[in-house]
Amino acid sequence: MAKKERQAMTPKQNVEALLLGRKSETVPFTIYESKLPQCTVERQLRNEGLCIVNRNYNVLKTISPNVQYESYTYTQDGQEHIKTIIKTPAGDLSYTVKPAGFTAWTEERIFKGPQDYKKLYAMVKDQRYEPSYENFLRAEKELGDDVILRAGIGSSPLHHVMIGWMGVETFALEWADRRDEIEKLCDILAEKLREIYPIVAKSPALIANFGGNETGNVMGRERFEKYVLPHHQEAAEVFHRHGKLIGCHLDGNNRVWADLVAISGLDYIEAFTPAPDSDMSMEDAYSWWPDKVMWINFPSSVHLAPLEKVEETAREIIRVSRGRRLIMGITEDMPPDRWQQNMLAISRAISSAS
Repeated sequence: MAKKERQAMTPKQNVEALLLGRKSETVPFTIYESKLPQCTVERQLRNEGLCIVNRNYNVLKTISPNVQYESYTYTQDGQEHIKTIIKTPAGDLSYTVKPAGFTAWTEERIFKGPQDYKKLYAMVKDQRYEPSYENFLRAEKELGDDVILRAGIGSSPLHHVMIGWMGVETFALEWADRRDEIEKLCDILAEKLREIYPIVAKSPALIANFGGNETGNVMGRERFEKYVLPHHQEAAEVFHRHGKLIGCHLDGNNRVWADLVAISGLDYIEAFTPAPDSDMSMEDAYSWWPDKVMWINFPSSVHLAPLEKVEETAREIIRVSRGRRLIMGITEDMPPDRWQQNMLAISRAISSAS
């Protein structure tokens, strides 16, 4: 089979056209910058229209005039660890992570007990935010039309506390015993988010993600409705005022709050992973969210299937998405010995559907 020539639209233009409700030339195909090794197949995929989603360029900087951050690296059992000490006016906090490729595992959490609430209050209240667009603009120019840059807002306050600072078990105990302290902390974080929204919305970035990775059996529908949904709605209002788009990384089981996501104001559902890897099919997603872009994650389990099944699954996703807005994405790791042939198979399916 002859290689497909690059389309008239650049990969970036193709993605942006679909996001903005215009006619795209093909079903856009994207992958995170951390998931695509440089090689001959990578070059072929980009020539065929693959667009890289780069999340590495912030559009704001955080300044903490009265809080000091110190980090040092050490090795334990042959593994590198990074310990950070945060010196606030109310006392010191610390956490430790273990780098693991493009991510890191938390070894020691910042919240260790009720004595840390006042320290966290002091840390968050001290933060100031300023626009920082220069690096973003430079990267946009230098990286060119095979790359779309995505900004970020961070997590919803409750998710930040639950997952980022406490961990699920500690959170459950604190939620039962000191819910008022958690809610106070969430209120302070929400105030800070309101400072961030306009900075990101006025930035050169067309798109920004706000939170995600929510799990129904952890966050729960009631908490999602009370502590997550209002922040999505508030941020979306600010973004839309400036002609920008906002999405959320919802890659788990979403049926429990599908009706709430429908009224969230989100423009795209990023990393949505259809069945068999979640409790919603593509048809379910379009039924609940007909006005939103489905920026999916190709089902990870299918990467282990025969190559014919990979291409067949891609074709079926495209088939049921006709007349809708679909971006075929890769947001999770692929098997090292399968990623090249699987990506080429998905690209073939997109090409044959064009």
